[in-house]
Amino acid sequence: MTPLSYCTNVHPAEDLAGVLAQLDRYAEPVRRLVGVDVLGLGLWLPAALAGELAADPSLRTKLRAELDARGLEVYTLNAFPYGGFHDDVVKHSVYRPEWTDEARLRYTVDCATVLADLLPDSATYGSISTLPLAWRTPWSTSDDEVATAALTSLTATLDRMAAERGRPIRLAVEPEPGCVLDTVADAVAWLAPRVDPRYIGLCLDTCHLAVSFADPADTVAEIYRSGLEVVKVQASAALQVENPDTGPARLALADFTEPRYLHQVRERTSTGEVLAADDLPQAMTELPGRNPWRVHFHVPLHARPAAPLSATTDVLRTAVTTLASTVDGVLPHVEVETYTWSVLPETAGNGGDTALIRGIAAELRWAVANLLEPGGVR
Repeated sequence: MTPLSYCTNVHPAEDLAGVLAQLDRYAEPVRRLVGVDVLGLGLWLPAALAGELAADPSLRTKLRAELDARGLEVYTLNAFPYGGFHDDVVKHSVYRPEWTDEARLRYTVDCATVLADLLPDSATYGSISTLPLAWRTPWSTSDDEVATAALTSLTATLDRMAAERGRPIRLAVEPEPGCVLDTVADAVAWLAPRVDPRYIGLCLDTCHLAVSFADPADTVAEIYRSGLEVVKVQASAALQVENPDTGPARLALADFTEPRYLHQVRERTSTGEVLAADDLPQAMTELPGRNPWRVHFHVPLHARPAAPLSATTDVLRTAVTTLASTVDGVLPHVEVETYTWSVLPETAGNGGDTALIRGIAAELRWAVANLLEPGGVR
């Protein structure tokens, strides 16, 4: 069965005690509410904790035991945010350190070391999602060379680990609007001639895909034509508005303007051109608003925003359906990644733990019903 997880970057934690507290406070209650014996987690480990765990096998053994005791499994790690993902202001800091910085390589290797000891016996591989090199500026030809060398070094490490352990850990590069690898097409063009597809492929974040206005079926086909693979799907939906220049739309969008995360916006014109703004407040003044907008704001999969807003869940469905047919029904890891519960207008500061647990469980149930074959969430 397809490994389905929810990503724990929705919960703030910067040390092992915090991660273990998450398991009791959120993950196990979610599992019980979903009604399964075993639930997948896409763990987010900040860099300091990943380094601590990588250096101490006994701590990895402890973490694995704590997961097992609660009926939780880890197939995938989210190694995009390096740390501080719940700071008051995150914005562009989430893209640092870049893949030109030795710290990014070291963090990713640490995550691979940890994941290798957390993988359940049923796993055929482990996956680690990562940022699309860096924010787009500054970036140079020499940066390309340094990043390529870092991925080559990582590949050698992953190859050695696979030979030792019998199962590969694979890196999933996640294109994101505004970054060096802004779209899936950008990522395919950059990665295909540079990486070993046995160990490095794509993280298909379907919110990011929707924001780019790329056709989801064509995008999946393009990935596989290039010789790359989708290593991991982040099942997510973007915010959408058909007529962004109207008063009701502006009023509704204002509720989603918040200071913590970056919310890139794209507008597709009648000629097919895609116009860009780096954050929602800038979009309000920089984009013409005469055509539909899509906003990089992860919204819950099971719940539609109130009109005149909507969500891009159809992009998610089409991408996963196309992917399933491309890979003969054997989907890669699927991770529900709505990290924005704390800043959503309807839930920010409301409902506490109970609302969050119910919301995550509802998203997982939606993913099973709408994306996966019958038979459960494992």
